[in-house]
Parts: sequence; C-alpha cells; structure tokens
Amino acid sequence: MEIRPAKNADAVRIAEIYGYYVAETVVTFDLEAPSGREWEDRLRAAEETGYPVLVGCEDGRLIGYALLTAWKPRPAYRFTAEDSIYLDPAFSGAGRGRALLERLLDEAARSGLRQIIGVIADAGFGASVALHRALGFLPIGRMRQVGYKHGRWVDVDLLQLSL
Repeated sequence: MEIRPAKNADAVRIAEIYGYYVAETVVTFDLEAPSGREWEDRLRAAEETGYPVLVGCEDGRLIGYALLTAWKPRPAYRFTAEDSIYLDPAFSGAGRGRALLERLLDEAARSGLRQIIGVIADAGFGASVALHRALGFLPIGRMRQVGYKHGRWVDVDLLQLSL
C-alpha cells in the first residue's frame, strides 16, 4: 500500500469511505455523511492548521485514510490531537490500518504534537482498541452511553499515546 498526503482530488473517495461508516455502523457519531465538498473543506482546514491527512492507495485506488484533528479548540490543547482511521471495508484486516496509523503517528511527532487521543466507539468487535493498544496507546477511560445511533446507546473508549 502506498501512503501519501491527501489531495483535494481525494475528497470524494474519502467521503464515500466515511459515508459507509456513517450509514452502516456506530463507529462514528455523525448521523449524516459529509459530502465531497465538505471533505474538501476539511482537507483545506487540516492543511491550514498543519494536521496531517494521509491516504492509502493500492493499484491506484484510494482504500483508506487517516487524519489528526484538534483534540479541543482551546489554545492550551494545541499539542494534543485526536486520530481517526477509516478503511474501505473490503480492505480491512490485513495490516493496512496499522500502516496508516504508524505513519500518522510519525507525522504527528514530526509536527511537534505531544499527545494523541484515540476516541473509539464500542462497535462490538474491538479491532480499533486492539490496534491502538498494539501501537502503545494506553486506556484512560470509558464513557458510558454517550452516543445514541441506530437504535442503541454506545460507549466510547479513550486511549492516549505520549509521543
């Protein structure tokens, strides 16, 4: 898998991948999928703030992405970011998510970030928590029933990595 910085032209494919998770799962608490245009805005905002957005491609097709966003808007949190990783479901389970997250963490360290927070909705299979734990994230808490989606209450696990 080739990993590279996201481009504006990737926005539509990123929207497609994320849209699946919005519509079919509880791993994101968005209830409506952002459009390609909205993803263009998100990519532009990430570039302006210096947060990396990476995409993974195989055979010229974008199959996943990873990004960092601000943990909180207050300035004292500026060295802490939240990570997100999404793969086309047809390409999960073969180490691609790990490769994207490892590269994202390298980029985070280079950019001067100090702490990365994983905010992981309990979708019932634990793969995201296991991935984060394998890369050194430590559990820091569980928020119970903080999201309601697809007719069920969803817990969220918090994990933290010091860079």
